Amino acid sequence: MRFMYWRVFVFAAAAAVPLFWLYQAWIFALGPDPGKVLVDRLGLGTLVMLLITLAMTPLQRTTGWPGWIAVRRQLGLWCFAYVTLHMLGYGFFILGFDWAQLGVELVKRPYIIVGALGFLGLLALAITSNRYSQRRLGTRWKKLHRLSYGVLGLGLLHMLWIVRADLKEWAIYAAIGVLLLAVRIPLIAGRIQRRRVQKQNVATKV
Repeated sequence: MRFMYWRVFVFAAAAAVPLFWLYQAWIFALGPDPGKVLVDRLGLGTLVMLLITLAMTPLQRTTGWPGWIAVRRQLGLWCFAYVTLHMLGYGFFILGFDWAQLGVELVKRPYIIVGALGFLGLLALAITSNRYSQRRLGTRWKKLHRLSYGVLGLGLLHMLWIVRADLKEWAIYAAIGVLLLAVRIPLIAGRIQRRRVQKQNVATKV
């Protein structure tokens, strides 16, 4: 199977991060409120995983290596796994699965609504990430999966709402997100593609 070792490495790396966080919680290394720390880390992990997933296409266009695209779907599913754990952690550690409290939280913290919308977007992307959905939806599949750009916006807004006091870290993720969206603009994407082809032609002549 092509890129098997690369796929296994990506799977192991993505799985190791939350397992390490759980281990830290187990040995009481996450401070006095490990549940909240886990929820926060899983939320941030979701955003990072989404940025990494969106980086696969530009990396493929820049380098020409198809291995980036080979793990894109897997990374997208890991992004959904992270956000699912984030939501479950919020329900367990923050709400104690007291759904009556959820109404109070929504009024006090409307950024939860933004996060829930992002979750629904990732759910739609995960459900339709298989080949059957690609064949079934045809050209509509690509249009649907552009939803990932909107999910990125929701994720950044969700984070911004939470870390209003310290915007330095948020600004880094936002800048990376803007860059990843910018390189998808047809004019810029075309330039990247032409430069790669030119480099390949020069390398072939040498």
